Order: sequence, then C-alpha cells, then structure tokens
Amino acid sequence: MNEGFLIAVCGPSGVGKGTINSLLLKRNPNLKMSISATTRAPRINETDGKEYYFVDPAEFESLIATGQLLEWAVVHDTYYGTPLVPVQEMLAAGYDVLLEIDVQGALQVKSNFPNAILIFLTAPNLRELERRLRDRGTETEAQIARRQKTTAWEMTMIDKFDYVIMNEVVEDTYQAVLNAIITAKEKYSQNPGGQQNC
Repeated sequence: MNEGFLIAVCGPSGVGKGTINSLLLKRNPNLKMSISATTRAPRINETDGKEYYFVDPAEFESLIATGQLLEWAVVHDTYYGTPLVPVQEMLAAGYDVLLEIDVQGALQVKSNFPNAILIFLTAPNLRELERRLRDRGTETEAQIARRQKTTAWEMTMIDKFDYVIMNEVVEDTYQAVLNAIITAKEKYSQNPGGQQNC
C-alpha cells in the first residue's frame, strides 16, 4: 500500500478555504482531514474533537515539548498545531491528509516534508477579503484589523507554495485545486525518494 500525501490549502482569512476544503473532503473519499489543536475558545456549534481539540496553553506547550505536533504556530495570540500521531496513522493507511493550517504551519511542514502539497488561495483583491470577513460577522473590528495585518504578511509568502489559485467561482476553484493535487501527486510519485515519513 502506498503511503498518502500531506496536503495544505492555505490563504488569508475570508478567502474561502473552509468551503474548498469541505468540497474536497465530500467528493474525495481517499482524503481525510487532520484535526488541529488550539488554545482558543470554541465558537458556537464547534465541538471538541470534531472541528478542533480545544486545550489550555499549558497542555499545548507540553505537546510542543514532547514532540507530539507535526507543526505549530502562534496566530493572533493563539496556539494552533497539528497532532502528529493521527496524521501518521492516516498516511500509513494510504489516505491523503488535508491539513487545516495557516501559512506559518504550512511552511514548517514543507521544510520537513518536501513532498507535501501546498496550495495558496487568493481573492481578487484585499477589499474583497475584508468584505468577506465582515460578512462572516464572527470578528470584532480589532480582530479584523489584526487579520488584515496577517494577510499582508501571508501575501509575501505565496512564492513558497506549489500552486497559487484565485478563488472567485467556487466550483472553478475546487476543480483547479483538485487538478493541482493530482498533478503534484503524479510528480512526487515519480520521485525515487517517494513521500517522506512523518
């Protein structure tokens, strides 16, 4: 059985990552989502162990210290990270694993696992991103301002991604992301080194 691939679809807040990831998971049975750990409080309708593992800062720091995270980052004063063991188990079973991580985390993964497939989603312009953020209605003005600052930094990192895809029409974006994944898997499968182990 061939080991699966690590895949990350990243991009600034409000770009539509959640929508594209949901379609990928719904339509591709060989793709599994990793569940991240975070120190932020659950949002309405979020369940521990489903959307995230919600932990306190001391517990998160213990995960870092004991090497139990594939990647981790501090985003908007909150810890986020990917528990390593569940990802290893899914890859070993032959599943591709979709990582719901930010740009910092994606770059960590790529440095450790060169065959990870990194896809960056962008919006037509920064005003459109701000509109999408405001339409979500989940952030305060201060949080929106902080996310915009993060977005400016993230946009400087796009050359480190394997593919950059504009998200304007959801169905078109989904197909472009799927095509990128298929192309990358074919390329990396021809690499004599194969997918690297976590």
